[in-house]
Amino acid sequence: MDLRDSPKEAEFRAEARAFLEAHAPEEAIDFFDDEADEEELLERSLRWQRTLFDHGWAAVTWPRAYGGRGLGPIEQIIWNQELARAGLSETLFVVGIGMAGPTIIAHGTDQQKQRFLAPMLRGDEIWCQLFSEPGAGSDLAGLACRAERDGDDWVVTGQKTWCSGAHYAHFGILLARTSPKAPKHKGITYFLLDMKSPGIEVRPLRQMTGGSHFSEVFLDGVRIPDSSRLGAEGEGWAAARTTLMHERMAIGGMERMFSFDELRDLLRARPERIDGAMRDEAARIYTWVRTLDLLNTRIITKLGRGMIPTAEASVMKLAMARVISRGSDLALRALGAKALLRPGYWQTQFLYAPAFHIGGGTDEIQKNIAAERVLGLPREPATDREIPFDELPKS
Repeated sequence: MDLRDSPKEAEFRAEARAFLEAHAPEEAIDFFDDEADEEELLERSLRWQRTLFDHGWAAVTWPRAYGGRGLGPIEQIIWNQELARAGLSETLFVVGIGMAGPTIIAHGTDQQKQRFLAPMLRGDEIWCQLFSEPGAGSDLAGLACRAERDGDDWVVTGQKTWCSGAHYAHFGILLARTSPKAPKHKGITYFLLDMKSPGIEVRPLRQMTGGSHFSEVFLDGVRIPDSSRLGAEGEGWAAARTTLMHERMAIGGMERMFSFDELRDLLRARPERIDGAMRDEAARIYTWVRTLDLLNTRIITKLGRGMIPTAEASVMKLAMARVISRGSDLALRALGAKALLRPGYWQTQFLYAPAFHIGGGTDEIQKNIAAERVLGLPREPATDREIPFDELPKS
């Protein structure tokens, strides 16, 4: 493990930091701020995206031919770290630039790349993700949304859920089942969906924080031209894996989700509330945070040496969820009766914390990955991989 940036990495970090110091918006653009005006956030996010585009920072890892900087995952991690240092995080364009764009680059036709990539980078078009369903979350390949061929179109019927920003998105990346007679991983097709198509209904999902950042989307006979199919019919799982791989890079790490320094400052400001057990808990959380820093350094070192991390991402996600849950709980204990007041940073963090144990793969899924890839335990039996989807038992 190398705790220092290489000369090339240090040069990139300095360049990123200088750009952000010169151009970053003074006020954070936080789409998880339930008290902020969404229209204002949309406008400010668009201006920031245009600034990134004009200065060549809109997509660090995209090939130069498509408007990116042509850099690798290690530079993306450094860029994420510098964004966090500047008080910034991913914006409403993260699904497009971080997930849809790399998938179109890898699997799309020349026409699709020409049509979608440049508007995506400029911020002209916002994207959402239409993958999860009420019965297909961690087991995404179990999705039941159907697409049937009708001439030059596909007719889609089904329901999607946990769709971030679907209520203001222009396009969505959609997985639908086109071959119900095929095994569940082999009968899925990937589409690029115009969210203004007739037959789409978007219903916001009210979270316990009070916000509605996610929606459920109902598709009733929605027609999608075959020209909007990404990749071959029935081969959508390969494209979906590309999306999911880039999703993990786009979301970023602990530095953009939790600050131990802020927790420490809160505890120091309320010494009358702190007992020995709470000090022990604070020390434990600090140790976890520093350990995560070292794990992140290990990942960066691997990437810098041309190696591909294995289960590190799963271990990191498990640990991050634990830190955020325990850290926000400790903060509310320190606040005492004030923890009942809303709004508040730590109150919102506490209410968001359970989602970190579910989104992007549940704790149970991540533990299975770590058990198989780190401990060498046998792979969990998958008896349904070769059974036709329409013969699988349904709940």
